[in-house]
Amino acid sequence: MFAVRSWLGTLWIYFWIAFGVILTCIFGWFVPQKWIIAYWNRFQLHIALWGLRVLGGISIEVRGRQYINQERAIYACKHESALETYVMTTLVTRGVMILKKELTYIPLFGWAQWLYGLIPVDRSAGARAMKNMLAAAQKRVEQKRPIIIFPEGHRMKPGTTQKYKPGFLFMAQHLNLPVIPVAHNTGMFWPRHSTHHFPGKVIIEFMEPMMPGADKNAFIEDLQARIEKKCAELNAETVKNYPYTAVNLAGAEEKEKNAA
Repeated sequence: MFAVRSWLGTLWIYFWIAFGVILTCIFGWFVPQKWIIAYWNRFQLHIALWGLRVLGGISIEVRGRQYINQERAIYACKHESALETYVMTTLVTRGVMILKKELTYIPLFGWAQWLYGLIPVDRSAGARAMKNMLAAAQKRVEQKRPIIIFPEGHRMKPGTTQKYKPGFLFMAQHLNLPVIPVAHNTGMFWPRHSTHHFPGKVIIEFMEPMMPGADKNAFIEDLQARIEKKCAELNAETVKNYPYTAVNLAGAEEKEKNAA
């Protein structure tokens, strides 16, 4: 039954994402960007997530809504799957994400992201990349579009992390923006590099905003500790309520092998 629901949910969400991408690439060159933003955030992604809930059995719970700032803020979000990118876009309704420049080269998909107004970063460009990213971020903030960034740089398996990259802090300091930590458990239900989903309740939790201080390393360490601690709590809550998701936690394979 899990497999059937997983495939139904997968087919549904990817069909609607693909449909939206094609529609954006057809009309996005001719209509105001605000129409594209509204189309995705208030219609397209809601349909996709509705089908994921009804067919795939994945529901969404949002905690800490009082900390959502729809204008001037940087969201530092844990990255475990594609799912949090879709959910965050519906919650931070004009949010703009930072992404690798290479992703914008993908036919149709990359073009749609560019038309939406996401900020591409050339990681090989060094200081020039940071300067370009800051200029683009400042422009988006002036348009009242908050910034969403995944400071680990790529998707991580639940229960794992790596040192957060400091690019978001560079923006926060120069643009005088609060950083809002975001934790979740999406990887417990939608494992990275997999189309197999697990039914259950995904939790996205926004935490109290943090203002950058003079000590850059201390700020990043504090932010990472808050996000990772909350993610660990959400993962434990998830395993308690949905024991079958434990297989997606880091170290699960070793535990099963030792138990055998």
